Amino acid sequence: MPYVNIRIAGTLSREQKAQIAAELTDTLERVALKPAAYTYITFDEVADENWAIAGKLLDEESL
Repeated sequence: MPYVNIRIAGTLSREQKAQIAAELTDTLERVALKPAAYTYITFDEVADENWAIAGKLLDEESL
């Protein structure tokens, strides 16, 4: 039973999440032979103020 967790800075639209979920499920079914019915995908959207790269919070870039 595949469990995929996607953590992303910012937000995705509902349509983007649906497309990503469909494509990942299809890939796991086709390549890993895992049934789509048992594939779980979660999305964690992290606010820019809670994500840092090279010592700077992402929301500092827009200041």
